[in-house]
Amino acid sequence: MSLPAARPTLILASASPRRRELLAQAGVTPDAIDPRDIDETPLRGETPRLAALRLAGEKARAASADYPRAFVLAADTVVAVGRRMLGKPPTDGEARAMLGLLSGRGHRVFTGVCLISPEGRTASRVSETRVKFKRLGAGDVEGLLASGEWQGAAGGYRIQGRAGAWVISLIGSYTGVVGLPLYETMGLLAGLGYTGP
Repeated sequence: MSLPAARPTLILASASPRRRELLAQAGVTPDAIDPRDIDETPLRGETPRLAALRLAGEKARAASADYPRAFVLAADTVVAVGRRMLGKPPTDGEARAMLGLLSGRGHRVFTGVCLISPEGRTASRVSETRVKFKRLGAGDVEGLLASGEWQGAAGGYRIQGRAGAWVISLIGSYTGVVGLPLYETMGLLAGLGYTGP
């Protein structure tokens, strides 16, 4: 009598609690969380879409080296106004400037997802979402800054927080803006043969 094959291990190379929550929403629970700190500076001439894909891939490869027999999942989110990329603001002053740039206009959110299988196969996807904010008043901006939601957030905001009330329109993946596009992610997991609980 043969024993059933052991369930494959899934490593999430991200410290983001929102990514864990989104996976849980889709019925997937990582076996371990092991984020990788990499240089997120865009390369010269790099587009926001390519930056999101490259950074997700670099995070996944860095973690995969330590987990050669596991599935390793990583993601990276880039907020862009035209070709200008807005990263995670290091200070509230930079967050204020970013929110001023986003006020009353549209921007795009790219989230790259990369999955590496135990056999070393790699697959990546990127979601692109167009978001338009209302014109922000001083109270809107100062309230968000005081809440601390800008910290560690691309573009200085979290759509599932206070900024959700500013959205006039959203075309694309809501979960991609939160930080992990579930449609693309579940497609990658299924495509590379991950069979979770």
